[in-house]
Amino acid sequence: MNQEEVRQLFTATGAVISGHFVLTSGRHSDTYLQCALVLQYPEHAARLGAALAARLGNPEAACIVGPALGGVIVAHEVARALGVRSVFTERVQGVMQLRRGFSVTRGEKVVVVEDVVTTGGSVKEAAAVVEALGAEIVAFGALVDRSGGRASFDRPFCALLSVDAATWDPGECPLCRAGIPAVKPGSRT
Repeated sequence: MNQEEVRQLFTATGAVISGHFVLTSGRHSDTYLQCALVLQYPEHAARLGAALAARLGNPEAACIVGPALGGVIVAHEVARALGVRSVFTERVQGVMQLRRGFSVTRGEKVVVVEDVVTTGGSVKEAAAVVEALGAEIVAFGALVDRSGGRASFDRPFCALLSVDAATWDPGECPLCRAGIPAVKPGSRT
């Protein structure tokens, strides 16, 4: 899938939303990409996962990790395409961790994937969890890089779609100054 095909799929499923949003990162934006609206269709999820797996190349990973909530389906579909296992991290009282009997082993090669990356915070938190257990991160991936290429990682990173959506610190948000109410559609409370 090329960027235009991904963009068309997001648009066709109503996953590109305009308004005033508080992102998971805490930043504000006038554009939100609700990947759940695309991923609710298994055929779209499988197609996007296979495309991201292809874009990652041959990472030689034994496990794909995704931060809950957005990265769970993405990790599963990338893992399916690569023929490896998938696990997810989740926050417990604000701290990212592996639960539910999931584990990684020392030296195990891991790719961390997410639905949308703005600052890369959730991806980096998930990576820190598995690295603390001795796994080796070999790459990062996302369906959408909404940072416009500004999110930085210490390993290779790829995304199916790059979007340069405006974001602001809450104190600098022109939508807040205009009195437009903000909504927080993400999974972190």
